[in-house]
Amino acid sequence: MTTSFIHPALIMIFGALLLPFIKGPFRKPYLFAVPLLTLLSVVYLSWHPGVYGVVTFMGDWTLTFGRVDRLSMVFGFIMALMAVIGTIYGLHVEDNWQHIASWFYVAGSLGVIYCGDYLVLFLFWEMMAFASTFLIWFNKDKGSLAAGYRYLLVHTFGGVILLLGFVLRYQATGDLSFVLLSEENTQLYTWLIMAGLMLNAAVPPLHSWLPDAYSKATVTGAVFMCAFTTKTAIYTLARGFAGFDILIILGVVMAIYGIIYAINENDIRRLLGWEIVSQVGYMVAGVGIGTALAINGTCAHAFAHILYKGLLFMAAGAVIHATGKSQFTDLGGLYKKMPTTFLFMIIGGISVSAFPFFSGFVTKSMIIAASFEEHLLITGFLLTMVSVGTFLVAGLRLPYLIFFGENRCSDETWQNACDPPWNMQLAMIAAGFFCLLVGSYLPFLYNMLPYTDVSFHPYGGYHLSETLQILAFTAITFFFLKDKIRARASISLDLDWFYRKGGQFFLWFAKTPVQWLDNCWGAAYRVVGLYTLMTTARFWSWFDWHGIDGVVDGSARCVRAIGRRVTITLQRGQIQQTIYISVTFAAVLLASYVWL
Repeated sequence: MTTSFIHPALIMIFGALLLPFIKGPFRKPYLFAVPLLTLLSVVYLSWHPGVYGVVTFMGDWTLTFGRVDRLSMVFGFIMALMAVIGTIYGLHVEDNWQHIASWFYVAGSLGVIYCGDYLVLFLFWEMMAFASTFLIWFNKDKGSLAAGYRYLLVHTFGGVILLLGFVLRYQATGDLSFVLLSEENTQLYTWLIMAGLMLNAAVPPLHSWLPDAYSKATVTGAVFMCAFTTKTAIYTLARGFAGFDILIILGVVMAIYGIIYAINENDIRRLLGWEIVSQVGYMVAGVGIGTALAINGTCAHAFAHILYKGLLFMAAGAVIHATGKSQFTDLGGLYKKMPTTFLFMIIGGISVSAFPFFSGFVTKSMIIAASFEEHLLITGFLLTMVSVGTFLVAGLRLPYLIFFGENRCSDETWQNACDPPWNMQLAMIAAGFFCLLVGSYLPFLYNMLPYTDVSFHPYGGYHLSETLQILAFTAITFFFLKDKIRARASISLDLDWFYRKGGQFFLWFAKTPVQWLDNCWGAAYRVVGLYTLMTTARFWSWFDWHGIDGVVDGSARCVRAIGRRVTITLQRGQIQQTIYISVTFAAVLLASYVWL
C-alpha cells in the first residue's frame, strides 16, 4: 500500500463498530465527532490530490482505494458534510443500529467516490445497498418490510448487471480501471455497466424503487437516503459516461416524468421522492451533454440538491415525527403549531425552485446554459419548463397542503403537532444556511468544481428576469388551480405496475399451470411408475425368498447335517480316543506339508 492514507470511509466504519460500546454522556458527542472527523479527513485529502491506497490483489489485480481529484473532491465534501448534518438530525434516536446502518451507508458512498477500479467500486456499491436497506426495515410502519425487500431485490439485480459488465470488460480488455468509457467504441459491457449505475440514479424505467423506499424509511433514514444513493450514482456516471448522448434524452424524460407524478401525490415523502427523480434528471442530462460547463453544473446541482432535498426531508420528517402522519389528507393548517418547521420547508422549497440568492438558482441554470451552448434547444427549453412544475410542487403545493389550506387534522394530530427537538432544528439551520451560502457567495462552490477555468455568471439581467417571470407565472397558476391539485387519496399507476403484475403472473403461473402439470406428473407416476416399481419389487422379493434364500438355507442345512453326523461318529465321550484321532490328523497334515 502507498504512503500514509486514512480512508474517510474507514473512519465511519470503525466509528460504527465502536458505537455500541459508547454509553451515557459520551454518546452524543461521539455521534457528532465521528462524521466531523470524516469531514476533516475529506478536507485534508482535498488539499493533497493524488492516488493513495493502492493494493495488489491476487498477484494480477491492482486495487485503488484513494483516487483524489477535483471530481471526487466536490462529491466527497458534500457527502461528508451531509453525514454531519444527518447525524445531528438523528441525535435523539436511541437505537444504535440506525446510526450504524447510516454510517455504513455513508462509508459505502465515500468508498465509491474515491475508488479507482471496478472491484473496489463494487465492494462499496453493495455496502451502500445493504446498509440502506436496514434504514427501511428499522421503520416499523405497515409496508416497510415489503418495501425493504423490494428495494433490496431491485438493487441486488442492479448489482448483478453491474458485476456482469465488469467481468465482460475485464475479459475483453484485461483492465479493471474505473475510467471514462468511449461512446465511439461501445460494447455490451458498456451498456451493462451504464444500466447498473443508472438503476441507482433512478433513471426510468428503473426508478420506481425510489418513492417506494424513501416513503417507508425511518424519519432519519430517509434524510440519509435522499442524499447518497442517487448522487453517488451521478458521480459514477460523470466519471465513466460523460458525453453519452443517450443520457441527455433519459435525463429530460426523468425531469418531466418525476414532476408529473409529484403533482398528484398524496404522501409527503413520496412527493419528495418523485421530485428527486425530476431533479436528478437535470444531472443525468448534464452528464450526457458532457462539456466542462455541463459537468460543473452537474456537480454543482448534486451539491445543492443534497442540501435542499435534505432540508425538505428533514422538515417532512419533523412533521411525521410530531404528528405520526405522512398523508396530505391527514394534515393542514399546521403553520400555527410548527412555525419553525414551516420556515425551513419554505427555504428548501424556494431553493429547489431556483429563487435568486438560493442554491438552485445558480446550479440548475448551469446545466440549462450548457445545453443552449451546445445548441440543444429542445433540451434547454424542456428543462426550463420543468422549473415551473418544480416550484408548483415543492415550493407551493407541498407547504400549502401541510401548513395552510383546509385543516384535515384529527384532534389527536392537532394536539401532538409541535416543532421538533433542538437537534433536528439545528440540522435544518445548517442545511438552510448552506442553501443560502451556495446561492449568494459563488466562490464557495465554484472553487470546488472540477473545471475552475470555466466561468458562469448566473446573476445577469436576462436570467434574473426570466426566472422571476417563471416564478410569477407559476404562482398565479397555482392560485387558480390549487383546488385541482388539492389533497386527495389516490393511487398513481407507474411503470412498476408492469413488473408487479409480472410478478403476480409468475406466481399465478407457478401455482396454476405449473402446479397442475406437477400434479398430473405425480398421478402418472403413481399409476405407472409406482405400480411397475412395486410389481418389480415383489418379484425380486419372491426370488430372494425362494431362490437365493433357498440355496443359502439349503447349503446351511447340508453343512449342519454333515456336522451332526461327524459329531456322532467322532465324539463318543472317550477322551483318549478323541486325543488319538486329533494327533493322528495333525501328524498326517504335517507329513503332507513336509513331503509335498
